[in-house]
Amino acid sequence: MARTSLSGFPEWLPEGRIIEQAVLDHLRRVFELHGFCGIETRAVETLEQLEAKGETSKEVYVLDRLQALKEAQEGRHSSKERKMGLHFDLTVPFARYVIENANDLNFPFKRYQIQKVWRGERPQEGRFREFTQADIDVVGNGELPFHFEVELPLVMAEALNSLPIPPVHVFVNNRKVVQGVCESIGVTDVEAALRGLDKLDKIGPEGVRQELAQSGISGEQADTLLTMAQIRSGDPHQVRSRVSDLGVTGDLLDEGLGELCALLEQANAQMPGAILADLKIARGLDYYTGSVYESLVEGHEELGSICSGGRYDSLAKDGKRTYPGVGLSIGVSRLVSRMISAPMVTASRKVPTAVVVAVIDEDGRARSNEIAAALRRRGIPTEVAPKAAKFGKQIKFADQRGIPFVWFPGVDAQSDTVKDIRSGEQVEADAHTWEPPADDLTPQISPA
Repeated sequence: MARTSLSGFPEWLPEGRIIEQAVLDHLRRVFELHGFCGIETRAVETLEQLEAKGETSKEVYVLDRLQALKEAQEGRHSSKERKMGLHFDLTVPFARYVIENANDLNFPFKRYQIQKVWRGERPQEGRFREFTQADIDVVGNGELPFHFEVELPLVMAEALNSLPIPPVHVFVNNRKVVQGVCESIGVTDVEAALRGLDKLDKIGPEGVRQELAQSGISGEQADTLLTMAQIRSGDPHQVRSRVSDLGVTGDLLDEGLGELCALLEQANAQMPGAILADLKIARGLDYYTGSVYESLVEGHEELGSICSGGRYDSLAKDGKRTYPGVGLSIGVSRLVSRMISAPMVTASRKVPTAVVVAVIDEDGRARSNEIAAALRRRGIPTEVAPKAAKFGKQIKFADQRGIPFVWFPGVDAQSDTVKDIRSGEQVEADAHTWEPPADDLTPQISPA
């Protein structure tokens, strides 16, 4: 069968998969350290549920049974099955999950979720049709304290900045600040202003000015919005001063600015310099109701935000109760793709194996299998050489895969030796007691 390539569906080579797995394991550990519990939701949702988020509905992959399609083509389709599609993010299924399980959950409910999602958009660098996301959210029942808007971006800052990659900067804005500025200067089409500002990095100030003009926003109003968009600082006093210099006022603005500066103050007290205010962040502000976050990798800003999210006052509603939340999502595949291609990191080996047990001859394979079994029982990833070739070839087998140790069976268990093929050091060893260095037990990733 001829090979068929499908763009937008990444398939990493073994070393790339080890890098991805190391990232996923790391994120899981950090999330659990902060008390988030892992859940997994089904890959499909009803189209009714998926289309509720409007702007993404055109990207949904629709599912149907092959037989149902054939029946439809023949004009005898009578299926009463509900139409389904693959989920395009993890927020929509999480909202459903909260409603369906509200009586069994303890609020505030802290969850992390690491799963594949699917979007039918045009593939490009860092943007795929099938990709992995890692989300954390805290959701409340009726109310959710503000301090969670500080906690979650700090968790993400810790998770991302403890990976062996360049520094990741987490930026925050607040819906109420942007909307308050718009109200103060008389801009009634807030969404048009947000859409224009969101393109600032792509089309520049003049391009934004032209786009705003098409929406009826005057040159003077555009000047104020563009000046606001240049405010970036981790100092809450400086943020207040620069917003004040815009000559804008209003209750909503004051409320949003108070929340934004409180977030900066509390974040700086816990993790100095981790969070910066950036008032040009506009993406998603029509969806979020308070804080909104984005993250950029230093030196790789053209990749775009690798982690974003925000506060929403109604993650879900069930007619009686409202569930406010705050959450962030890491585009794991986007990040891993750049980690591999740049490259940002390298893996210490291509396989999980730490030890290859040599085979002296095929009659002695049983002894090699016994050694391997003893090592595995103690949690040491081990495989047996595929052929009883010359030892040089068996060492080459290990070296090509980055496997650090080769075990040579002796005439009995007391005469076994193990060789570190990187240093050449070879010592006597007992399969029931020998331990590799901790860093060699599993593959490690390190800066390239």
